[in-house]
Amino acid sequence: MKKKSLLLVLLSAVMLVLAACGFGGKDKDESGGKDSDNGKDSNEQLNLVIPSEPPSLNPQKATDSTSGAILRSVFEGLTRVDKDGNVQPAAAEKIDVSDDKLTYTFTLRDSKWSNGDTVTAGDFKYAWMYALDPKNASEYASILYPIKGAQAFNEGKGKDSDVGITVKDDKTLVVKLENPTPYFTEITAFYTAMPVNEKEAKKNAKWSAEGGKGYVSNGPFTLSDWKHSDSITLKKNDTYWDKENVSLSTVDIKMVESEATANRMFKSGEIDFLGSPFQTVPLDAIDGYKKDKSLKIEDYAAIYEYKFNTKGKFTKNENIRKALTLSIDRQGLIDNVVKGEQTPALGMVPKAIKGFETDRGYIKDNDVEGAKKALAEGMKELGIKDAKDITIGISINTSEAHAAIAQYIQEGWTKNLGINVKIDNAEWQVYLDKISSLDYDVGRLGWIADYNDPYTFLERYDTAKNGNNDTGWENKEYKSLMTQATKETDEAKREELMKKAEKILMTEFPVAPIYYYTNLWVEKDFVKNMAPNRLGEISLKDVKIEK
Repeated sequence: MKKKSLLLVLLSAVMLVLAACGFGGKDKDESGGKDSDNGKDSNEQLNLVIPSEPPSLNPQKATDSTSGAILRSVFEGLTRVDKDGNVQPAAAEKIDVSDDKLTYTFTLRDSKWSNGDTVTAGDFKYAWMYALDPKNASEYASILYPIKGAQAFNEGKGKDSDVGITVKDDKTLVVKLENPTPYFTEITAFYTAMPVNEKEAKKNAKWSAEGGKGYVSNGPFTLSDWKHSDSITLKKNDTYWDKENVSLSTVDIKMVESEATANRMFKSGEIDFLGSPFQTVPLDAIDGYKKDKSLKIEDYAAIYEYKFNTKGKFTKNENIRKALTLSIDRQGLIDNVVKGEQTPALGMVPKAIKGFETDRGYIKDNDVEGAKKALAEGMKELGIKDAKDITIGISINTSEAHAAIAQYIQEGWTKNLGINVKIDNAEWQVYLDKISSLDYDVGRLGWIADYNDPYTFLERYDTAKNGNNDTGWENKEYKSLMTQATKETDEAKREELMKKAEKILMTEFPVAPIYYYTNLWVEKDFVKNMAPNRLGEISLKDVKIEK
């Protein structure tokens, strides 16, 4: 999705975080969400836009940042990650971890669903097992693979009864892991791991298709209204356990595909915030916002990349993919097009991740000579004599920014390699379908860290069947290295295993990394506490309107 940097969470650090976060009690902002003079509920409204209809507002089916931005406001997992990147208690008020770091016991706080039902440990197990059940085809099921037996069940090689999720009682969820996983409490904050009201979901299989009372959630807001392809309205959830610390009463979200239109709406005061993970600041507005010093820029753990269909007519060839990757002028793209102080991506893990801060030396930026050499090799292997006989399509979802980036890269490939390059765009959901079905040559995607670890960037390519792979590529050695990394408890050795895996990606080129994101946004002066964290996430629970 999402979704969105932080330092690598070390095994020992997790225990410190758990202790520091006070999982045994509540963590409240004493200022609260009520008027301090009279104690009455506030009437604060935040106005936003998103670029498209969310493809899914079912936590276990969603895969993108637009859906994720909504889900994080209407649902709540066992934990949450705050604006400083720290794991905080959420639906769980206490977490006990066994000495061998393989068993997590979550004690739930007293909390309610929006329909008044009690949130139970069974609701969490139901949601997680739904994601893992292969018949549901949840593309993000792999994020739960640290759980014992989860991968085997999801791949049809194991039984549901062997999955290490046990409901001890309504308030106690026990989770057993395959191997120590230092970032597991961050996974429990991710939307795939959020609960679903088991009773309501079993009563209505299409519960997540519409807003209103039928959409039962446990977060700080409810999905009050969903006018498809038009707008979404969130309302403060009166049954939420921490409602006193929710200031906003209403969040009005319009769907506006055009970044230019969204920018005009911000300037006219129709919306209060412009930036990811909602709609983005248009490229041609960046200089103006820089000039008046209203543009805010922060690094975060995310990458902009071009994926290759490794089954395509031309892109099946490794040297063709290498030529396309090497010939991209990343710094020129950043300086002349995107202008957001991004960093050229010469690897698959952003520099914000600990241990991956420096260039690993896999490729050089704008290596035209290397690209021409690789192209010649690829043409020889494919029996092609003239580069003009090669036609490559760049597929993008509809966006001024993606179009401008594609045009810049198109010009470079045409000029430096002499090939034909075409650009096609599609609405977001249609585009996602094209990518997942390998109906493309080169497709743009972004990836935001789901949790604070390099594994989130690399595990996508462990097999061709991984729901987030979308390239058709797989490599046995790569898969072996990633499997070893999941079992390695020594930090340095684990890091080295993942760097070896990254090197394979940067040798066979199923993906061309382009740049490491920065987060750009502008906001009205009266909007407080809305800065994204370094995973690119915004907690609307924390936002206040002070006019």
